[in-house]
Amino acid sequence: MKLYGKNPVFERLRSNPASIRKIYLQQGFSESAYVFSKAKQKGIPVMTVPGSKLQKMGRDKNTQGIMIDVDDFHYIHFEELLEEAVKKKRCPVFIDGLNDPQNLGAIIRTLGCLGKFSIVLPTHESVSVTEAVLRVASGGDNYVQIARVSNLNNSIKKAREYGFTIVGAVLDNSSQSLHETLLPFPMALVIGSERKGIRSVVLKNLDLPLKIPMTVHTMSMNASHATTIFCYEIIKQKAEYQNKVEARRSRD
Repeated sequence: MKLYGKNPVFERLRSNPASIRKIYLQQGFSESAYVFSKAKQKGIPVMTVPGSKLQKMGRDKNTQGIMIDVDDFHYIHFEELLEEAVKKKRCPVFIDGLNDPQNLGAIIRTLGCLGKFSIVLPTHESVSVTEAVLRVASGGDNYVQIARVSNLNNSIKKAREYGFTIVGAVLDNSSQSLHETLLPFPMALVIGSERKGIRSVVLKNLDLPLKIPMTVHTMSMNASHATTIFCYEIIKQKAEYQNKVEARRSRD
């Protein structure tokens, strides 16, 4: 698997250098001294190549002068993801039927920035973590655990057994407003695709359907934008919830 572009490569070099097999630099790359220094520390071979060769290796993508060979993306086992989520108070995000690598990459980048989230993808009829996804993720993949499961619905039921309340993004009149709802913790979030939303078989397993309040009701957001708004609200309310818990403990 190849990873290219300054942000994804530099973040991988900082956070997970053991996964890097080789670094390719375009001749005259402006930050080559930094790359050579980090690579020497970690024992990673570096090859300097002409720009035309790097462009060909990158299949005419904008490599920004740097590319790395990396191990295939490592998916975590689902139950391990749940155990980690319980222990470290993370919110699992189940993504149902997403097929756009740009959207998945943007979601990974957002959750990497916000922290305290993990991702669960179905193995069928869903995008996986590809080179295109990692490019858009811009290094967020180094901070977000991702699992793949054969049956998303059963996995959501399993998350409930671990104590997570299942909240879903559902755009209809029966849903409560996200900004007017006190979120339950610990919780897991379900996000659907732009065209189909959450499948009906999964909808039946939601504990709390929520919607983002919008002025223009004929419009809709794409999955990455909706995930960003939901997860920001989760982070905000979780901080408020934890402050209340700590204040109650101090009084007791």
